[in-house]
Amino acid sequence: MNGIKKLYMALLVTGAGLLASCDSYLDLQPVGKVIPNTLEEYRSLFLTAYNYDMSDRALCEMRTDEVALVADETDMNVYKNIVTWSDVNNDVATASFGWEYYYRAIYYANSVIDKKGEITGDNQNDINQLVGEAYLMRAYMHFLLVNLYGEPYTKEGAPETKAVPLKWDIDLEKIPVRTTVAKIYEAVLADIESARGVMNVTEWEEKYRYRFSTLSVDALESRVRLYMGSWQEAYEAAERVLAQKSDLEDFNEADAQLPNQYRSAEMITAYERIYSTSTHKVSYAAADFLQKYDAATDLRPAKFYGDADENGNRPNNKVLATSQYRCSFRTGELYLNAAEAAARMDKLKEARERLLQLMEKRYTPEGYARKATVVEAMDKEALIAEILEERARELAFEGHRWFDLRRTTRPRIDKVIEGTTYTLQQDDARYTLRIPRVATEANPGLLN
Repeated sequence: MNGIKKLYMALLVTGAGLLASCDSYLDLQPVGKVIPNTLEEYRSLFLTAYNYDMSDRALCEMRTDEVALVADETDMNVYKNIVTWSDVNNDVATASFGWEYYYRAIYYANSVIDKKGEITGDNQNDINQLVGEAYLMRAYMHFLLVNLYGEPYTKEGAPETKAVPLKWDIDLEKIPVRTTVAKIYEAVLADIESARGVMNVTEWEEKYRYRFSTLSVDALESRVRLYMGSWQEAYEAAERVLAQKSDLEDFNEADAQLPNQYRSAEMITAYERIYSTSTHKVSYAAADFLQKYDAATDLRPAKFYGDADENGNRPNNKVLATSQYRCSFRTGELYLNAAEAAARMDKLKEARERLLQLMEKRYTPEGYARKATVVEAMDKEALIAEILEERARELAFEGHRWFDLRRTTRPRIDKVIEGTTYTLQQDDARYTLRIPRVATEANPGLLN
């Protein structure tokens, strides 16, 4: 327990140092107060949660068919065990997953929620907005944790299996215990509704795009419901977003931005920087994965990726290891969420419409015309398969591939590293990560 308590007690000390390294486009200016009282002070405190780099999904992408590891000997020591699903007894050189950062962000969210009735300020709407962001932060962190360390919700029997601790308080003496996948999802949905009840900013100006908004609420609900297989609710949440913001970058235009760039017309929330400098350097688009794109008519490869190496793998342009490429939610994902949910409910007309609206902005006119003809003729199963392939193409290197594979087919994946073949079997238990050793050593109860 002492290790856990020390972790939480260290948060307010480490937070100031972390804020000092903020990316330049973010307007993050802490006031330096130890005990907050005013809205300004609580807003400054909460910025620490926004400043954590949640890069675990980049590590997870390395475990998929999307990424080819292009690394020197040093990098290979850092990432090889992750890429090859060798999760037992990792040595100290292996990159670590950021378990503690999620709970630190949750701690700051709980600190705001716990004192929501005591925050002073002249504008109650602004106070409510901050409280809403705290609820959504808590929801999102638990959602990411349960999808990293819990069984996929859609897998038979998974909702009743143990996942991660649910932390809804700031009690430093309470020893966290794991709760079930179902209860984590229930808590996530409850926090989404709490955020919806008080949040009031629909879209932030550019310098504040890292903050959650009312659009973020529905965007997160759409993703959560999709992962649960709750198709009607996933569809409705996606449509609520698209009714207010439906912009897409048009890749037929020379000045089109990458869609996950924080200034993109598609941006809803520019919070997470998925790839670090290190993970970006070694993560290339795998030659086999690139075959998913139509080389003649799909405009994305030329924008998403650099020139191929001698093995046909291509460096990824969607992050470039800079602060500009931050994205938690964007409209392109919502088109795909709506399309998939509609197709699974036999609303094939609506599914085709949303899928083709995205495709029109991603293919040449000739390529789109051919795609439209094919899509219009697809039956339900073929259409769902095409939507899932389009998710792979569109959302590549944005942290979605591993989660999408988990929630759908959990396929077999083979990788050849330094002449040795490694295999992740169909429905392999390694589609769920082990809780990091640093966490279980601090709290052995997490092993139960």
